[in-house]
Amino acid sequence: MSKAVDNLQAAQQRGMAGRPKVGGFPYLAETLRRAGVTRNLWFLPACQSLYLTTHGPVAVEGTPLVNGAVDVPPFDREALIAALRIDQAGKSTFPEFLAASWRAGVVRYDVDLIARTVSYYGANGEDYVEEYPNVEVS
Repeated sequence: MSKAVDNLQAAQQRGMAGRPKVGGFPYLAETLRRAGVTRNLWFLPACQSLYLTTHGPVAVEGTPLVNGAVDVPPFDREALIAALRIDQAGKSTFPEFLAASWRAGVVRYDVDLIARTVSYYGANGEDYVEEYPNVEVS
């Protein structure tokens, strides 16, 4: 493996081990940022992720949400916000959050770990941007 992959995987393990159940994403994001991750791009429904890091880009293939040709759900800002609030409250798993985001019409999202924002996009250019708080990581 490369230094970029090793560094990313170690940071993900640290972030997942220390993150609280409620509000865990900012903790994970700060752990990744401190390890040199600057952006994380997700593509739904394939669950493909691209991490841009100071050691080089890393692609991660997840388990797709759908198989074959499917209609893309219309972008539903309220449903996306509901999925975010459920996740932020610690009441969903990451796979459940991805599935809910897809059902809300999200085809990709962009985590900017420097600006501390997440931008969610629909197939027709719709978007919703949310900031997340800076947290202390021990």
